[in-house]
Amino acid sequence: MERIPEFIANHLFLVSLLVAISSLLFWNLFFSAMGSSQIVPVEVTRLINHEDAAVLDIRTANDFENGHIINAVNIDAAKLGEREKELEKYKDKTVVICCGQGQESVRVARSLKMKGFEKLYSLKGGISAWQNASLPLTKGKA
Repeated sequence: MERIPEFIANHLFLVSLLVAISSLLFWNLFFSAMGSSQIVPVEVTRLINHEDAAVLDIRTANDFENGHIINAVNIDAAKLGEREKELEKYKDKTVVICCGQGQESVRVARSLKMKGFEKLYSLKGGISAWQNASLPLTKGKA
């Protein structure tokens, strides 16, 4: 035990790396617990079919009209604050959030989790992953 300060002094770079990596792991675990679970497209179809999950598409209206998951609700991420009342009816439901590539849906899920939503999932890879899995999209307004 008396040699720990000596070890730290002799291996400052390695100890710094250990602290940095430990901090990043803690950060990742903490925010994963606060956010949503990311799920793959096949799991989304299971949630829609067996748990009557609602799909919240947070892309722009134009992107939504070019192709979206059947029965998805479109609320642009930029206008989410304005349409909070509309989201209240989904608070007790299973909700899958999707965006274009999968990054923004995680951020939105975290903010909704803080507002009391419980069963939140984020489509890993977004609509791009949905298309790559050869799953159907519908065009036009919902």
